[in-house]
Amino acid sequence: MLAHNRHLGNPENQRRREQAQSPIVLRAMVGIAQSIFVAIASIFNFFILLLKKSSRAYCKYQVVTYQSNIPMSPLTTHRLLSVKRKILVLDLDETLIHSHHEGVLRPMVKPGTPADFTIRVVIDRHPVKFSVHERPHVDLFLSVVSQWYELVVFTASMEVYGTCVADKLDRGRGILKRRYFRQHCTMDFGGYTKDLSAIHPDLSSICILDNSPGAYRKFPHNAIPIQSWFSDPNDTCLLNLLPFLDALRFTSDVRSILSRNQQQLQDL
Repeated sequence: MLAHNRHLGNPENQRRREQAQSPIVLRAMVGIAQSIFVAIASIFNFFILLLKKSSRAYCKYQVVTYQSNIPMSPLTTHRLLSVKRKILVLDLDETLIHSHHEGVLRPMVKPGTPADFTIRVVIDRHPVKFSVHERPHVDLFLSVVSQWYELVVFTASMEVYGTCVADKLDRGRGILKRRYFRQHCTMDFGGYTKDLSAIHPDLSSICILDNSPGAYRKFPHNAIPIQSWFSDPNDTCLLNLLPFLDALRFTSDVRSILSRNQQQLQDL
């Protein structure tokens, strides 16, 4: 018995036992560390998601104004009265809104992003539900520019869809009464182009806001390009256009200003 106890108390044997137990302890510590790391990462991701949602909500509901009712000087008033009231043609998809129909979620829109409104239409005898997202500040934009221009909707979408979207954007204000749809477009180079002369024969007083250059291929000197919009809640393109559109209405021929866009492209 004494010999056996001496054998157990042998430092060499004790060291061997400790060495055998070390991998087990190490694996346990690694497992605990991994669990703690996963928990911390989950908490961090949760707070990041919460911050993003709060940021989107703030951007959507923050109050933005544009001083469009500042009294004009007599000289400015005289200048405005001496020129024709201009027409601003507005595209819908990817210019003022972005939409996708039920069951098809484009990769540009994150799953779970709530729509600003939905519409239900019948296409080829099949009911289709569209989720529509409004470009940031579109309501303010329409309210302001409708004081300066006659607004016309011109979309390459089908009339049954475009009418519903335009009605929602109008919100009963009667500012989007004139509307043109796919049947008013012409096919050119595999895409739809929009004939501005069908809206008004005097091209000096008409301009088009569209994200697709192909839509105004035949009228580049009447075009106001804008970046395509899909889901960015921080987009300010419509707001940025207000000072420019405010000034453009004073010109006698919009092409004298808008043609410079074409010239700049040629100079690049």
